[in-house]
Amino acid sequence: MQYAKLGSTGLDVSRICLGCMTYGEPDRGVHEWTLGAEAARPLIRQALEAGVTFFDTANVYSDGTSEEIVGKALRDFARRDEIVLATKVHGRMRPGPNGGGLSRKAIMSEIDHSLTRLGTDYVDLYQIHRYDHDTPVEETMEALHDLVKAGKVRYIGASSMYAWEFSKAQYTAERHGWTRFVSMQNHYNLIYREEEREMLPLCADQGVGVLPWSPLARGRLTRDWGAVTERSTNDAFGSRLYLESDRSIVEAVGRIAAEREVPRARIALAWLLHQATVAAPIVGAAKPHHLDDAVAAVELKLSGEELAALEQSYTPHAISGH
Repeated sequence: MQYAKLGSTGLDVSRICLGCMTYGEPDRGVHEWTLGAEAARPLIRQALEAGVTFFDTANVYSDGTSEEIVGKALRDFARRDEIVLATKVHGRMRPGPNGGGLSRKAIMSEIDHSLTRLGTDYVDLYQIHRYDHDTPVEETMEALHDLVKAGKVRYIGASSMYAWEFSKAQYTAERHGWTRFVSMQNHYNLIYREEEREMLPLCADQGVGVLPWSPLARGRLTRDWGAVTERSTNDAFGSRLYLESDRSIVEAVGRIAAEREVPRARIALAWLLHQATVAAPIVGAAKPHHLDDAVAAVELKLSGEELAALEQSYTPHAISGH
């Protein structure tokens, strides 16, 4: 495993982040394909043994049970000071007023609920899961700053939004002397590269580390075009993200993987790891070989010709994932 600084901070993170949306009780929340504790724990342990120190979850994943499973496993298998634990806030956790969003009330309530579920007294990276258009950005940024000063949060990060929204939040924090975001978790992979237009240059300029979600395009980059899995069959959100024109890129991944005699996932992840702003792709792992491929991708170096072949067929997409 290799490690890198998260943006311009002094925080070291493994070049692979284990995305923990995969872990949670399948009868809770909206994802029926998740793995419960018994199936998830061996994978979390495997990740730790491979040198992964960076784990990302969210309060909303499987109605909080992802945080419970991940927190318990990390307490059992790792030393708290040696891991970087990230979670998120924004999604609706209960019906009625103040059940979600980024108001001061919601943020202050949800961090305590997350800490209880995770079984820790702080999180290393607390991320806003989306932009909240119904709450003044000043209210959100001050509340997050107060969590840092209270010791409940070490760093703060953001997720998918427009570049102007991210810039506004950063400017607001700087203007008031509040804590700024150090990371951007956004939708970025070989078949969705719209972030290269504005968000990634902004992150490079501001020293913000990028943590791509869906780095394998919901698995589309790992299999033949048109092949289906249990998750893809039940993934209504993912079915809206990609286009028929993406087929040529998927085929290019397959050709290079065949020439290299490696699984396709390694090629797609290696491409992301070649991008200067990317600190760590967030990789979900439902099977042991998913982790094997992710870890191996860190060492895989693509040639200039291979990078060009992977990129040349890209076609613009409508903005998605915000």
